[in-house]
Amino acid sequence: MKRLLEGTPLHTGVVAAVALTGALLTSTPAVAAADRAAAAVTETTAAARPSNGKILYDRISGGHGTLKIRNGTSKDGVVTLVRGRTKAISIYVRARSTASIKDVRDGTYRIYFTTGYRFSTSKGRFTRGALYQRFNDRLKFTTTSTQTTIWTLTLHQIRGGNAQTSSVNPKDFPA
Repeated sequence: MKRLLEGTPLHTGVVAAVALTGALLTSTPAVAAADRAAAAVTETTAAARPSNGKILYDRISGGHGTLKIRNGTSKDGVVTLVRGRTKAISIYVRARSTASIKDVRDGTYRIYFTTGYRFSTSKGRFTRGALYQRFNDRLKFTTTSTQTTIWTLTLHQIRGGNAQTSSVNPKDFPA
């Protein structure tokens, strides 16, 4: 089985807006000290896990291309686009979720991804069960006055998929 890699040009005309939301964590004063400490650890862990679709790194955006990512695995993932030798964009995709990057600039990109558990935002990597891979084919994004490119990737293997991946040494992964 292979992963899915598909791209189609579509007519442009709609610009998407992203709204960021936050949550307020509170505790009940009647909770015992030990329970409050345990709750604080749980809240810190939950707060540290990025939201689905969170852009973790953005150096080259502002285009009209779209990259849709489907993560059908039981692990969270980070997908990183690299143009030439420059890390361009990284996005967090939670387990069994779909996320999109809607402002990819024209160009040819190599796509890296890592999956795992317990993502550390300070280290920029998963601290448990991490796997590092890249798609063998590069993705080309092109925009004209009437069309833009949309690619769809899956991080999980699917029957009839057309994309092969290769393992990457964690030291060679664009962090």
